[in-house]
Amino acid sequence: MKLIEKMLCAFVFLIVGIQMHLYSQSPKNVIDEVVWVVGDEAILRSDVEAARLEFGANIQGNPYCVIPEQLAIQKLFLHQAQLDSIDIPSSTVSANVEERLNELIMRAGSKEKLEEYYRKTMTQIREMMFESIKEQYTVQQVRENLTKDVKVTPAEVRRYFKEVPEDSLPWIPAQVEVQIITMQPRIPQEEIDRVKAELREYTERVNSGESSFSTLAILYSEDPGSARYGGEMDYAGRGEFDPAFASVAFSLTDPKKISKVVESEYGFHIIQLVDKRGDKVKVKHILRKPKLDPADIDVALGRLDTVAEDLRKEKFTFDEAATYLSDDKDSRKNHGLMTNLKIDQTTGERIRTSRFQMQDLPQEIAKVVSTMKTGEISAPFTMVNSKGKEVCAIVKVKTYIKAHRASMAEDFQVLKDVVVSKMKEEKIKQWIKEKQRTTYIRINEDWRDCEFQYPGWVK
Repeated sequence: MKLIEKMLCAFVFLIVGIQMHLYSQSPKNVIDEVVWVVGDEAILRSDVEAARLEFGANIQGNPYCVIPEQLAIQKLFLHQAQLDSIDIPSSTVSANVEERLNELIMRAGSKEKLEEYYRKTMTQIREMMFESIKEQYTVQQVRENLTKDVKVTPAEVRRYFKEVPEDSLPWIPAQVEVQIITMQPRIPQEEIDRVKAELREYTERVNSGESSFSTLAILYSEDPGSARYGGEMDYAGRGEFDPAFASVAFSLTDPKKISKVVESEYGFHIIQLVDKRGDKVKVKHILRKPKLDPADIDVALGRLDTVAEDLRKEKFTFDEAATYLSDDKDSRKNHGLMTNLKIDQTTGERIRTSRFQMQDLPQEIAKVVSTMKTGEISAPFTMVNSKGKEVCAIVKVKTYIKAHRASMAEDFQVLKDVVVSKMKEEKIKQWIKEKQRTTYIRINEDWRDCEFQYPGWVK
């Protein structure tokens, strides 16, 4: 992947976020200066230094040549976005900000450590990330608009790979397609009542002043993502929550009051409003999950064992069983076929596929599938689903594809994607060269002595 994609996909916002005190560490000890001008946009030495400090180990070549060129390319894309009136919805950006912010917090160890690293408050970090990620999405949209009409025919794919040596064809790792049926063990009503009573007790303790909501969340909430922060979640839109949770969270108006107990796909919650900002809300919550009785798990495993045996006897198909019996909403509508969301490393596009490499499967499923053959149906087993609940499951290996060199017969789509990606990249390269000819560009004398990827910068 070219550096521009790496920089865009690997937390572009980090470039903007390094404080000015770091810039003085540059070899020439210059606080800041304009080193490039592209159109009416300036590239500062501080921009280059920030990127060098963050990506230095991954940059091939002179960073004072490579980095400003890639920043210049990005400015060309952003200028085109203005011409095309591209405006990325704030909700899309905000959702990505929170996802990436949570990743950074986990890596740093805490919100406080992240704030210490950036020397910014969480609000400032979030605002910084918002602008950078919005630029990332904007650049990606421009690229997609420029290449949306690129298409290839089967004849063009065959012609392209006809001259490629066999040992240079793409290597396809071993992949599997897996169908799954899950069953949620029965939860006794008395256990549900116990959890609800527990949450009501927490509410009473907060209302009486005996404990704070945050303290109880730290001690008792079973949401690992928010418990350590006193149950506090970041600003989020309605669509980012479970529907039942969102309905209650967005109905809250008084930060001093606590919601009634609400059930979601994750368990049972009580919620406290922190703040509202436009179409987003910040809340605290305490999550409690009913405990499963081993006997109820055994009952569910037994039912699935019967289903598996009937499937082996071909009394009905796995497709039918998954559609009508499975509790897994995501795969049920797809006849139990699991899907995998992947990112195209060349274009950055999100692609949903039914093919998994073994390491991409959930750990419990991978362990079972690794010993199975095509068409085989597993014995029932337990696993934790994407909602954090323990469920029982059986799986079927629908297809197993051994690792191999790509061939036109078996991997036409893979080979087609390779050709399409190369044609898109070529179109982008030609577009950049044309923009170089028609855009005002000025580079400081000290920054011109470079072997640029696109020589047209210096006129």
